[in-house]
Amino acid sequence: MFRSRVVTLGVAALVLTACGGNGAQPQKKTELTLYNDKGAWTKYFDEMGALSKQSIGLGMKPTGYTDSAQYQAFIKASFRTNVKPDLFTWQTGGMLEEIVKQKQVADTTDIWQQAIQAGDLSKDLAPYYTIGGRQYCVPMNVAYWGMFYNKKIFGKYGLEAPKTWDDLIKVADTLKKNGVKAFYHTSVLFSFVWFEQLMAGTDPDLYDRLATGKAKYTDPGVVQVMEKWKSLIDAGYFINPGDKTDPGDVLKNGKAAMVSFGTWFNTSMTQRNMKSGEDYDFFVIPNVNPALPKTSMIFESGPLCSLTKAADPAANQKYLKWWTTSEAQGKWASSRGDVSANPKVSIADKALGTVTKDAGGGQYRLVNRYFEATPPPVLTAALDGFSKFVTEPGSYKEVLETIQKAADEYWSAHQ
Repeated sequence: MFRSRVVTLGVAALVLTACGGNGAQPQKKTELTLYNDKGAWTKYFDEMGALSKQSIGLGMKPTGYTDSAQYQAFIKASFRTNVKPDLFTWQTGGMLEEIVKQKQVADTTDIWQQAIQAGDLSKDLAPYYTIGGRQYCVPMNVAYWGMFYNKKIFGKYGLEAPKTWDDLIKVADTLKKNGVKAFYHTSVLFSFVWFEQLMAGTDPDLYDRLATGKAKYTDPGVVQVMEKWKSLIDAGYFINPGDKTDPGDVLKNGKAAMVSFGTWFNTSMTQRNMKSGEDYDFFVIPNVNPALPKTSMIFESGPLCSLTKAADPAANQKYLKWWTTSEAQGKWASSRGDVSANPKVSIADKALGTVTKDAGGGQYRLVNRYFEATPPPVLTAALDGFSKFVTEPGSYKEVLETIQKAADEYWSAHQ
């Protein structure tokens, strides 16, 4: 997600911190630190800390990073030092599995069992948090991906939310004829967005096989998806991928009429005083392949975790348990204008509420977001590759070969 406030803690200094012994008695905390890579959400974390203090007598103070690489380096450094977060955000998939296997993350199986029984968490979410038959962390958030669009631009040119892929292309053509860029994309962290969307909307089974090393990036189906993506870029539908404008401003100012992100992007809209249904709206992106039985929807869930060697393990577990409740999730979702992992929480935004209900009811084929589904070494190569591709679309074959080389190296040691 996009963040606005920079934390300047020196990771190098943390690495130099002396590793102390384990003889210290556990602390009894009344306020926990929550480190996160969502610096733009500090206001909302502060509100949650005030509510938890009132509700369970346990406050929370956030420290938000804006740079993902710096943040991950800090968390990993904390494993080896005495400067540790009480709670921290992370990613599911390979990144979570990596630190669980290092025995750095506290087990939350009991919290999950109780929350599922109470109806505060869905059992369908549990697999994303399950490693070796046990659960770790709890959902900090969930998000369903689709397309946010500038409703005033759509209204100006008589456009409606598309129901088919062909409809979406017709919308893009109309916008192009009127000098408006249809889509946002970027050459930085989120360079994978259009790859995952086109791949999942064309052949979700192939997408899943890529994630598990059972298919190759050089397979014909993947090449065809890259050619489809190239054709969209060549058609002139996208803004400059090097544009540094925040995507929230891109949509508000009409630099692009559509931005594809998870439902968490709704927070960017509310922060800009934009009104859902009036200034902007949201639609589910149609499949490229209309023959698929269900519309593919990209899904993500970000974990909130506790370290195994926490200063006050009981306080951390108490806070994580409270976080899953409808009281906590109702506040967390409503303050940001987002959806919730708790099925009991009603969603005020009509479009997002409908998507959440339909997704929970099995109307869509949920596809794990590429960032979580892809093993970290392969992801690194892919992000670099896609960043190159969006600026040099003719390089797609070279890009796929480079990603596959990284995939071959990874899966040769992990299968």
